[in-house]
Amino acid sequence: MEMPCLKTLRTKFISPNNKHIKSTTSGLKWSAIERLVTQAIQLIVMLYLARLLGPQAFGLVGMLAVFIALSQVFVDSGFSSALIRNTERTETDYSTAFYFNIGIGVICYGALFILAPYIALFFEQPQLESLLRVLGVVVIVNSFSIIQRTKLTINMDFKTQAKASLLSVFISCGFAIWLAELNYGVWALVGQTVMQAVCNALLLNFFCKWLPTTGFSKKSFSYLFGFGSKLLVAGLLDTFFKNIYQVVIGKQFSSGQVGLFTQANQLASVPAMTLTTVIQRVTYPMLSNIQKDIDKFEQAYLLTLRLAAAIVFPLMAGLGIIATPLITLVLGEEWLPAAELLTILAFAFMLYPVHAINLNLLNVKGRSDIFLKLEIIKKSLIVCMLLITIPLGIKAMCIGLVVQGYIAFFINSFYTGKFSRLKIARQVKVLAPIWLGAMSCSAVTYYLVTFFISYTDTGLYTNLVANTLVMPFLYIVYIRLIEHDLYKKIITVVLK
Repeated sequence: MEMPCLKTLRTKFISPNNKHIKSTTSGLKWSAIERLVTQAIQLIVMLYLARLLGPQAFGLVGMLAVFIALSQVFVDSGFSSALIRNTERTETDYSTAFYFNIGIGVICYGALFILAPYIALFFEQPQLESLLRVLGVVVIVNSFSIIQRTKLTINMDFKTQAKASLLSVFISCGFAIWLAELNYGVWALVGQTVMQAVCNALLLNFFCKWLPTTGFSKKSFSYLFGFGSKLLVAGLLDTFFKNIYQVVIGKQFSSGQVGLFTQANQLASVPAMTLTTVIQRVTYPMLSNIQKDIDKFEQAYLLTLRLAAAIVFPLMAGLGIIATPLITLVLGEEWLPAAELLTILAFAFMLYPVHAINLNLLNVKGRSDIFLKLEIIKKSLIVCMLLITIPLGIKAMCIGLVVQGYIAFFINSFYTGKFSRLKIARQVKVLAPIWLGAMSCSAVTYYLVTFFISYTDTGLYTNLVANTLVMPFLYIVYIRLIEHDLYKKIITVVLK
């Protein structure tokens, strides 16, 4: 089925009388404000701290990222997704999830505290022991705000979440800069993470006043864990393999190399993951509400897919071609080896929103078992890529991520097509023109600017500015000519 015309889209998806679309539009706006502004502030502060602290500090924290992230997945255990999806949730369900979150949070921190010396020994970095024991506090702190965030998400109240996040980011970033200026080194990064978690938990509890009113229910736990357990295993796999590169590089190479990879990986992942998170947080409850209307569901899904691709594809392609001048000018010569890694990883994260939206469909359909199966298949693929590329160095490992990402797209799309009419061919048909536009515009821009720079003998600033001006211009012209209905839709959304 082809995408409907703009008039049909307005009728079905932008009607002011449609309650779901009103809440979705408001949710998208505030979710975007929260994620884009907070990530922008954190990115700016991170770049400042990177220039001040150097690769080794970021490498030490990067080595610990996997342990904190895995603990966070254990604490949630998919219960928040189960609560959002269940339209007949009760206070008993909330209370059961709350007690479970707190209990697991305490257990996970205890495990991190005990294992800290062994983790430091594994990486041959004694400083990691004290760093992990302090950083691990965020696991307990975050467990006190999961239900509040879940309730706000169910009510599509992203405005309140945005206020809590923005205030937390401002306070924590200021605290980190203060510590860095006082020469606390890597502790500035740890202090930022802990302070942000504490502030966010306090603010969410202040804005969304809720306390458990019932005891722990075995019946509620059975339902929540029945759905969430598969997401838990999938989340553990996903989180571990998202951070496995820092673990491998930290063990095989050095903390400085981990810092270079971590910085490149963060610069590449932040734009893709931020925009995808905005889309996921809003469309998951929205798609859950319209899942029984197959035609409307699939039209909304394809529109979401196209809009995400139209924004993320050119953004990542553009980031890839400005990596060298960006890293050199912003971070300094010390970080220059990260530029080549950033170019490769930018193309690896290009398909990230497509993966996430495909997996969202499986959650909406209640197929967390397939979600888990997919994670196992894709993580097995990552292991194969690592075994092949580790002997070849960090650059080869990053190229392996690109290859794995494109193979994963076809795997995800195949299973999505089994539970809907959204087959691989249909997704490729709507995404291919956007992908080709982003790739061709970035390639043309790169060669035009390179020729101009070599001819005029100008420097890095000219290179950076020229790329950031030419690439968007070419892409906008392309989309307006080739994907005119999508262009008009984007303009409508931006103007509103």
